[in-house]
Amino acid sequence: MFPIGVALKREKNVIHLTYKDIMMIKKEMLYRNPLINLGYANEDILPAGGFGAVLAYAGVGKTALLVQLALNMMLREHSVLHVSLHDAVSKVDLWYQEIFHDIAEKFGIPEVQEYWDKIQPYRFIMTFKVEGFSAPKLEERMTDLMEQNIFKPIMVIIDGYKFDEAGRGQLVQLKELAKKYSMGLWFTVHTHRHETPQENGLPLSFLHVADLFDAIVQLATKGDEVYIKSLKGGSADRSPKDLLLDPATMLIKDNQ
Repeated sequence: MFPIGVALKREKNVIHLTYKDIMMIKKEMLYRNPLINLGYANEDILPAGGFGAVLAYAGVGKTALLVQLALNMMLREHSVLHVSLHDAVSKVDLWYQEIFHDIAEKFGIPEVQEYWDKIQPYRFIMTFKVEGFSAPKLEERMTDLMEQNIFKPIMVIIDGYKFDEAGRGQLVQLKELAKKYSMGLWFTVHTHRHETPQENGLPLSFLHVADLFDAIVQLATKGDEVYIKSLKGGSADRSPKDLLLDPATMLIKDNQ
């Protein structure tokens, strides 16, 4: 942590953050835990070994929402493994940096690289081809990192998993992996506009695995707005309009 007495200094157009600046950014990012305000019980949302899902059409903001949840974990010094099945490491890293800087920008702080450098070690990006991904292969690569004391995740994001093509078996294996290493696993779930939601709001193609999930969140579009709605695991008393995803910045905001 930066010392309390550190001052704001300008050297050749480089601005060093004060302790107050850093605490302001951290407070804002922690406040933006995207699911606490929907009535989930604790900051980590998922129990050890738990599954979470973010459902939405293509391009609505699934990855952006999970990146903000990941940044929240990183700010609390919890390690996050981001597994991408369709994007390169550089593109995933850009998501994190842009969202982090967009949140910090509201404070009028022109340089936040110092604080980004502080939290970035709590995130590791791993890529697979969709057809090459499996629970055993994920465990093999994770084990390589853990045995060398390089990285041990508390939260794992799996972005791009094909729920409509994969069966239940592989998810059960991933569930066992999550329990074995006491991790929470979050998935993006691509839904389709032609698929009529069931009474519980879930698409038919997801029902065969829904029981494996502890938390399910839906991004629902209405006009130009994107609402963040809890379908499972949150409080039924909270309005689905309590939180919005800003379509311009992909940042979470209150519905005020």
